[in-house]
Amino acid sequence: MTIDPDLQGRSYPAGETYSVGREAIRDFARAVKATHPAHYDLDAARALGHRDLVAPPTFAIIVAQRADAQLIADPTAGIDFTRVVHADQRFIHHRPILAGDELVAALHVDQVRAMGGGAMITTRAEISTVDGEPTATTTSSLLVRGEDQ
Repeated sequence: MTIDPDLQGRSYPAGETYSVGREAIRDFARAVKATHPAHYDLDAARALGHRDLVAPPTFAIIVAQRADAQLIADPTAGIDFTRVVHADQRFIHHRPILAGDELVAALHVDQVRAMGGGAMITTRAEISTVDGEPTATTTSSLLVRGEDQ
């Protein structure tokens, strides 16, 4: 199945709420070797003016990938995930992600570009609190290899 070029411009509504927990922040920080005390210690985070632990900047990928999953699971998109190569990821932060946040992400397919036998798909996840406060915008580029690649 080939990638549907009409995916460009498609949007997927915010899905399930992601509850940001302290242990999730600590685990993620350890995994990415983020050493700032505000990722681990509540007093350190509060000393910086935050109400709770601060997630490392790339933590937003957890919520963004949940939004990307809607596109991958959409049978009309024609994406075979076994042929996907993650090409690029960018983050714009509107405010820090904190423990206790309840986040959702709406996904937008900004570009579909044919490349050889495959396609490059650029998506944008708009992450916000359940109350609508913008938190982060992530942009992801996925290369979907063609069947002969």
